[in-house]
Amino acid sequence: MLLDVQNLNAGLEDGKQILNDLNIKIDQGETHVLMGPNGAGKSSLGNALMGNPVYHVTGGKIIFKDEDITKASTDKRAKSGMFMSFQSPLEVPGISLENFIRSAIQQKTGERVKLFQFQKELQRCMELLSMNPEYAKRDLNVGFSGGERKKAEILQLLMLKPDFAILDETDSGLDVDAIRFVAKGIEEYRKMTNGALLIITHTTKILEGLNVDYTHILVKGHIVKTGDGQLFKEINEKGFEEFVK
Repeated sequence: MLLDVQNLNAGLEDGKQILNDLNIKIDQGETHVLMGPNGAGKSSLGNALMGNPVYHVTGGKIIFKDEDITKASTDKRAKSGMFMSFQSPLEVPGISLENFIRSAIQQKTGERVKLFQFQKELQRCMELLSMNPEYAKRDLNVGFSGGERKKAEILQLLMLKPDFAILDETDSGLDVDAIRFVAKGIEEYRKMTNGALLIITHTTKILEGLNVDYTHILVKGHIVKTGDGQLFKEINEKGFEEFVK
């Protein structure tokens, strides 16, 4: 088992409780989808798993690769193989997209990156995502469109090759073409690694063509139903009303 979340309770600094006795188990190589109405706590779960200091775990455990990381720092979780793409990626002036990714790889592996091999792989992944190669030299997300920011997140996923990736509404606000390229990048990640995915989404467009092992419905910080890949199709047709009730 790659990730074992046991009776997780978590909330914000102001004491507001968001996640309630949440349990989820993810094995290596699996693709899990997390869906639910607005305010259900989907993004909060992703942030709690990554150790965002804004969120405080008040109960339960997060076990990753047989290690209790409940109190571990975000950078330790990242170095151990966890990754999260953000709903609204921030601009980071002063460091190029290329240098940011190269630095992240060095931090994760503890080894110096071979420049020629790195740039060759970076170019390949950017072509796969239909990204203009000039973006590699630009400051991270500065002046990027919403679609290019999301592609840059998937580019980091492909280059870092994490053991476990949380994709937080990566398809949010994207047009049809951008979603297609982002989905293509996710498919490539699945081919390149035996890593696991937790895809947080409101829609099912990004899931087309992916082999989904489990779908979870989150309501008021608690998983109320778990099913296979057919469940998200049912939700797409009927909505969340019966689960909210």
